[in-house]
Amino acid sequence: MIKSVKTCYTLCICILFISCNANNPIQPDVPDPTPEIIILPIVVHIVHLGEPIGVGTNLSVEQIESQIRVLNEDFRRKEGTRGFNIDPDGGDAMIEFTLATKNPDGNPTEGIVRIDVSEEDTIRFARFDYYASLSYWDPESYINVWTEPYPTKLLGLALGFATGPETDLLGRNLFQKGEPEYREGILVNYAHFGESNIESEYNLGRTLTHEMGHYLGLLHPWGTGVCETNDFVEDTPAVDKAYNPTCGNTALIENYMNYSKDRDMNVFTKGQIQRMHYVLKNSPYRNSLIHSPALN
Repeated sequence: MIKSVKTCYTLCICILFISCNANNPIQPDVPDPTPEIIILPIVVHIVHLGEPIGVGTNLSVEQIESQIRVLNEDFRRKEGTRGFNIDPDGGDAMIEFTLATKNPDGNPTEGIVRIDVSEEDTIRFARFDYYASLSYWDPESYINVWTEPYPTKLLGLALGFATGPETDLLGRNLFQKGEPEYREGILVNYAHFGESNIESEYNLGRTLTHEMGHYLGLLHPWGTGVCETNDFVEDTPAVDKAYNPTCGNTALIENYMNYSKDRDMNVFTKGQIQRMHYVLKNSPYRNSLIHSPALN
């Protein structure tokens, strides 16, 4: 079995550009989230290698639905599931996800698109422009999620990547798009999408939970890599790196935004939840999702 190493690409490109606290001196007020449950529509683009449905990269409907269930268990901190925790700083995000029920033309859909790339000369992994050229729905109405048909040798090595929001929150420059042709959405290695029996530490569907956190404005707990600023969330203890931090606190193993094994994750803090709700109410391509026609 290939050794699994948690690899999230979301900030790796962006962190090369700028120190997060250099041009962001003021953090806007982030009020407590409203008590209403927010429901967000997802379209899953299954990019596959021509297998029958349910085989290899062409994931079954059941596998896809297991991923949506895990997202909801994690974001809602559902008791009796792996997403539940008793951490005093943990909270129920009051955010739920569902597969879209209407396509961009207003017709009924199961929220799943299948794209056969078996005849493609080159698959451009980790490129939003490539996957969007295959299938892309209006990001003001849908969260676009693509599964990537990575070769088996990358099991546990390449997990996921998400675009971050436009926001006035501190740390926003870490979400600056690396290239102008990037599109809004999330990429996930098909092998780590939903619950499965693959031999990996990342087989419980937490890759999308982690990447959805980025999509809604969360940084890794170490954020800038500086103890004084890190992820700009007050109730996540200061750490400057994923493993063996030097800020006087231990690594935040249970936090969904850390580089942790799927079985160890089960916490969004109240501060992280506030930040996600702020993004949902104030950021382009995020605030419109709340009233998406895809759910009507």
